[in-house]
Amino acid sequence: MDTSEKQPVRAKRADARRNEKTLLDAAAATFVASGVDAPVREIAAKAGVGMGTIYRHFPTRADIIVAVYRHQVDACADAGPALLADSTSPHTALARWLDMFVDFLVTKHGLAAALRNDQTGFETLHAYFVERLVPVCAELLDAAIAAGEIRADIGAYELMRGIGNLCIFADQDPHYDARRLTGLLVTGLLLARTA
Repeated sequence: MDTSEKQPVRAKRADARRNEKTLLDAAAATFVASGVDAPVREIAAKAGVGMGTIYRHFPTRADIIVAVYRHQVDACADAGPALLADSTSPHTALARWLDMFVDFLVTKHGLAAALRNDQTGFETLHAYFVERLVPVCAELLDAAIAAGEIRADIGAYELMRGIGNLCIFADQDPHYDARRLTGLLVTGLLLARTA
């Protein structure tokens, strides 16, 4: 019998959420620096906690990989509206968000690759990625289109997929700059201004 259906889910205390965020930030930084196969002790040292604390929050390596991936997706999703509110124009907000998206993609390929052995888990995570990020990109695109800054013939998913393709293997070639190519793509979206 599945007891998880009968037990209510308790909300985490604020300090527990902060501790988890600290662990996820440390794990993300460690994965960027040393790859997803980095020892757990390296993550614990970066977070300033014991290994027991890591395992209490994330019993397996797959658990921490999934949590880091979700954490980074959430950070990217949350950044969109903030950039739109704080930027000088919707196009600037879009360009800044896409830079963040490129950084996310380039540094997180190892996380996705580590989950490929768990096809169901990978598909669930990819669905989460699409569900959280496509609407944010669409909001930014729509704002830039409404402001008359960019052409209207591209959709959020299409743009994100194209940028994703520009980022494949970017982390393996130091002479390849996915962010620069994405910048050229975003510049290509601009409407020509006539004097």
